Amino acid sequence: MAKAYWICFYRSISNPDAIAEYSKLAGPAILSGGGRFLGRGMPAKTYEAGKNMRTVVIEFDSLQQAMSTFESEAYQSACRTMHGAAERDIRIIEGAS
Repeated sequence: MAKAYWICFYRSISNPDAIAEYSKLAGPAILSGGGRFLGRGMPAKTYEAGKNMRTVVIEFDSLQQAMSTFESEAYQSACRTMHGAAERDIRIIEGAS
């Protein structure tokens, strides 16, 4: 079974305190769903049309596990703490098998 990757790009952050609160709740929710943080932070370098935005990459054992974690009450509760505090783009993709 192919692994899955949850990739999040923060286009803008207007309330860093709300993002910090979100992180306190989201991290444990993601870990309990089987996620493993592979990388997070600002890009070391961008190429082509890349934008300099905070990026988070999380690995899951399956696509279903990634989607279930995103849709879980624990993660959605974390998301509610940052409502309006950031503009994000989240994608979940299946890894190459």
